[in-house]
Amino acid sequence: MTPEGLESLKAKIDYLSGVRRREVAERIKEAREFGDIAENSEYDDAKNEQAMLEKQIADLEEKLRSARPVDQKDVDAGSVSVGVTVHVKDQKTDKSAKYRIVGSAEASPAEQKLSNESPVGKALMGHKRGEIVSVPVPRGPARKLKITKIETS
Repeated sequence: MTPEGLESLKAKIDYLSGVRRREVAERIKEAREFGDIAENSEYDDAKNEQAMLEKQIADLEEKLRSARPVDQKDVDAGSVSVGVTVHVKDQKTDKSAKYRIVGSAEASPAEQKLSNESPVGKALMGHKRGEIVSVPVPRGPARKLKITKIETS
């Protein structure tokens, strides 16, 4: 996991266990005021939301416990690894793209952040500039990506 991803994860846990917990507790309190809890759908919804929130917090805390932050000084631009930005060119379409390789907890394809465990990320890991990497796709032949540049951030 990158240092930014680790900070983001900590911030999300702080937000959920602080602000969101208080919001849900307030919702439960308000729902109790509606009367009989046994037939109160507002109360049931609020309790379900609380359960989902607690599960989300527990999952994020587990990710935080198992996270191993990558020291940017140790990242080598000689091959693809967590923490690098890799530029690739699709050999079939001739389109270029660049991806930051990150840990699974901080992956965001919309932001061009690929997990090292995703199919593309996994295929690129360990390869060097100039190599052509085969990426399996659900249908059809594997995509061929040529690594054009690797840079550290």
